Amino acid sequence: MRITTGVPGFDALVDGGIPKDRLYVISGPPGSGKTTFCAQFVTKGAIEGETTLFLTLHETQEELVSDLGNYEFGFDQAVNSGHVKVLNAFENEAKRLLSPSARNSSEFPKNVDNLANQLVAFVESKGVDRLVIDSAMLLEYYFSDDLDALIKFLTKLKRADATVLLISEMTDPTSYTDGHYLAHGVIFMHNYLESGGMTRGVQIIKMRGTKIDCDIRKIEFTDRGLRVDPNEKIQT
Repeated sequence: MRITTGVPGFDALVDGGIPKDRLYVISGPPGSGKTTFCAQFVTKGAIEGETTLFLTLHETQEELVSDLGNYEFGFDQAVNSGHVKVLNAFENEAKRLLSPSARNSSEFPKNVDNLANQLVAFVESKGVDRLVIDSAMLLEYYFSDDLDALIKFLTKLKRADATVLLISEMTDPTSYTDGHYLAHGVIFMHNYLESGGMTRGVQIIKMRGTKIDCDIRKIEFTDRGLRVDPNEKIQT
């Protein structure tokens, strides 16, 4: 089964939509549209009646709503209606929800296995259909004493009955990480300066189980969020 991403034009690059209940990594440099892409993804799910969760490790709900509420695709309305749940992993509410048996909020999972297990359990118990995690860099920082932390985390997360987007900071699309190899799909957001200004594009590096367009296709920020032009190939 395929699901729509909520990003106009993108689904044409993946044969009509991304396969459901799989793990995808959204990579790219700062300002390339990763968070906006993911916000459109969870908002689209909410509009279609799905349970969606945006788990952030460095921003609050208020900050995300303020930043993304300027777009017209409805992220702020979806959050305010309760159809999109935003959790900051290090705030007390997230600690209580992810660690329901904890006696107090300080008992947050202290290792990657506990966090992954409790997150998967939360996703399945709450019937979460779409999950965004922002971001891999902060996961690596949080579990810096465990060299294989991200591998363990993603391996467990792949078993969750949800479609997961993991944001990953990356500037070189040829410098692959363990996360890129483990994920079912990798999407890279490009932005670079040319003589005429900033050029933005999206490229599907891999996606298992579907036909894909691997060329870099033009994207732009509009009042309604990101929009992909599936017919315009960017020459590099």
